[in-house]
Amino acid sequence: MTEDVPGVMMGFMENWQGLSGTWRVTLVVFVLVLMTAVTAFIVSRLVLWLERRFANTNNLWDDAFLHAVRKPAMGMVWLLGVYWAADAAYRYSEAEIFQANEHLLRLGFIWLLVWTLIGMIKQGEQLLSTPGKVQRPMDYTTVSAVSKLLRAVVIITAVLIFMQSLGYSISGVLAFGGVGGIAIGFAAKDLLANFFGGFIIHLDRPFKVGDWIRSPDRNIEGTVEHIGWRLTTIRTFDKRPLYVPNAAFTTIAVENPSRMSNRRISETIGIRYSDARQMAAVVAEIRTMLESHEAIDTSQTLIVNFLAFNASSLDIMIYAFTKTTEWVKFHEIKQDVLLRISQIVDSHGAEFAFPTSTLHVPDGIELSGLDQQGQTS
Repeated sequence: MTEDVPGVMMGFMENWQGLSGTWRVTLVVFVLVLMTAVTAFIVSRLVLWLERRFANTNNLWDDAFLHAVRKPAMGMVWLLGVYWAADAAYRYSEAEIFQANEHLLRLGFIWLLVWTLIGMIKQGEQLLSTPGKVQRPMDYTTVSAVSKLLRAVVIITAVLIFMQSLGYSISGVLAFGGVGGIAIGFAAKDLLANFFGGFIIHLDRPFKVGDWIRSPDRNIEGTVEHIGWRLTTIRTFDKRPLYVPNAAFTTIAVENPSRMSNRRISETIGIRYSDARQMAAVVAEIRTMLESHEAIDTSQTLIVNFLAFNASSLDIMIYAFTKTTEWVKFHEIKQDVLLRISQIVDSHGAEFAFPTSTLHVPDGIELSGLDQQGQTS
C-alpha cells in the first residue's frame, strides 16, 4: 500500500502535459509533504480530544496510553509522508541516496515502537507511584527499579532488531558481546560494581527514596533523593547533595532511622545530696508522670530509678520511648517531659545539683585576712 500512493499521484500528474517532469515531481513531493503536515495536525488534535474525553473516566490507564502514543502517532504520519515523498523523488531521479528508503522505513517503525513502549513505561511508573492517582500506590523505589529494567530490555531488544535489519547476524553480535563483555568487565569493574550494588539495593531494599539514612562507617547522613544504577543521591541536613557510589553500600553498615518504631528519651538528672530524703518520692512521681503521659508508649521499656552516687549529685536515670517518630514532634514531647520533671523536683523542695566543692578546715587553723562574717577585712 505504501508503494501505491506516489505511483497514483505520479500517474495523475502525467495528464498535466504543460509541466516538465521536474516540476511534476516537485509538485507531487510538495503535495505529499503538505498532506503529511495536515494529517499530523489532525491526528494530534484527535488524540488531544480523546485525552480530554477519557480524562473524565475512572480508568487512568487509557489516559496514560493516549499520552504515550500522541507524539509517536504524529511521528508515524511524518515517517510515512517522508517515505512517500522520497519514493516519488526516487522514481524520477533514481538517485542512490533514495535506495536506503526501505531500510529507513523499517528502522523508523522500530524507533517509533520503542518510543511508544518507553513512553507507556514512564506513564505507568508515574501512575503506580502517585498517591492521588491509585488507591494503593506502590513504593517509588520498586516502581523505579522495574521501570528502568523494562526500559533496558526494550532498548537492548530494539538495538538487536536494528542490527538484524541492517544485515548483521544477531548470533554473531551475541558471540562478540560474550567475548567483549569479558574485556569490558575488567576495564569497567568499578562501573559494574556500582551497577550490581544498585541492583542489590533494589533487591534487599535497606532504604528507599525519602528515607533518612546514616552510616557509622562513613560520613554519610541525609535523606535519599534518588537511587540510580550507578549513584545514590542523598540530601544532607544542610541541604547539600551527596552522591554515593552504589558499591559503597555493599561494604558499609547503614542505619535507617526512618524505619524506627519509636524515639527514645534517655536522660540522667542529678539532685543534691542534701535532698536524699526526697529521692524516693521524686522517682515515684516521675515514673507516674511518664506512665500517664499521652505521648509516651508504655508498652515499651520505661525506667525511672535512682542510678548512682555521683561526685556532686544523686543521679536518676530516665528511660522511655515516645509514640511518635517525627523529629520535630519528638523534641516537643521531650521538652514537655523535662519541664514536668523540673516541676516535680521543685514541688518536693529539692533542687538540681551542679558541680560543687566542699573545703574542710581542721580545728585550730585560722584563716588570716577574714573577719568574723567571712569577709575580707
